[in-house]
Amino acid sequence: MSDAKIDRRKFVAQAGAIGAAMAASPSPAQSTSGEQSKRVRVGVIGCGSVSRAYLPHLAKCRHVELVSTCDIIAERAKTQADAHSVPKSYAHIDEMLAGDQFDLLVNLTDMQEHERLNRQALEAGKHVWSEKPIANSLASGEQLLKLANKKNVRLWGAPVTVVSSAFAFMAKTLAAGKLGKVAAAHGEYGHTGPRWSAFFYQEGGGSLPDLGVYNLTTLTGLLGPVKSVSAMTSIVTPVREIDRVGEVTVAAEDNAMVLMDHGDGVISHVQSGFNYFNPRGHDGSGERRHTIRILGSKGGMGLVGYDWEPHGVDFRTKDQSESKRYATESGDYAWQMGASLAAECIATGGEMLITPEHALHVLEIIEASRESQETGRRIGLRSPFKWPIIS
Repeated sequence: MSDAKIDRRKFVAQAGAIGAAMAASPSPAQSTSGEQSKRVRVGVIGCGSVSRAYLPHLAKCRHVELVSTCDIIAERAKTQADAHSVPKSYAHIDEMLAGDQFDLLVNLTDMQEHERLNRQALEAGKHVWSEKPIANSLASGEQLLKLANKKNVRLWGAPVTVVSSAFAFMAKTLAAGKLGKVAAAHGEYGHTGPRWSAFFYQEGGGSLPDLGVYNLTTLTGLLGPVKSVSAMTSIVTPVREIDRVGEVTVAAEDNAMVLMDHGDGVISHVQSGFNYFNPRGHDGSGERRHTIRILGSKGGMGLVGYDWEPHGVDFRTKDQSESKRYATESGDYAWQMGASLAAECIATGGEMLITPEHALHVLEIIEASRESQETGRRIGLRSPFKWPIIS
């Protein structure tokens, strides 16, 4: 198989195969032995805009049985339940946990609420897939992971950028030494900011956990854990106009520049913000710039489009004067596939490239970036994760 056509199944599994294509049929699929595949009972909390991408993907996953939805706006939970033939809907997590039994909580709520709700679900013995971030601080995230281990359940967090064919091509290119001695990398992601909710701008929100988190996950996945961080963050627009809310005072950074030392001389940089004019706006399908770039002594490569919706990788070396594009086929990759992958892992006993330790390392980078801004110092990091992700 060529590098341009990398099957996700070749690199999603770290320990054994994870089964057949999970989104092949909206109905329960049959295994090769003729027995019905195991299905994981799933409850989804947070029925806003993100759920409109997650729920259709979950509904098509052969390993998922959708049991319930939950939202503090009861009508919203009911609407999403009806749209996807989900039997139950609730207005509070307490009702959800006391209601019809489920195995996996999919947390799509405001980012400030993730930690609290993830903890409550883990305490109740549920597996958890959480949108980013999985906690409000590294220390709290480590406590959640300890709790998950104690309860013998699994915890994962978005984003899923490391399971794309573009990421696999870049990781294998680096592992093969085709860029020579790697020196530097840059990632950028930004637009003029969301208007549909205030939580992006409130304490615990910000452009780093909303946007920068993608590039931070990709670059640490490719280049390895970060040793130290120097950063500057700012608030460019102190008051935002939010739909159906009105004016909101901005408390979290809407502009960030993060410089990271990966060791062995490798330095990377990520910028993210809610003040960046982009004619394509938030639409990944229309983005064709190199939003991730990696440079070495013998070559360079650039990710075409956003890392959450990549369109390929442009690669060029000293011996290859013309840039060529690889990994242009995305297969079944989608940014909203994480919960379906989690259900698949629970059902089959498999593993995936996405790990809670990696999510916690990225969370520590975000914390360190804010501390660097406050103190003017370079901040050392301590959290590890298994690397290389793909060798």
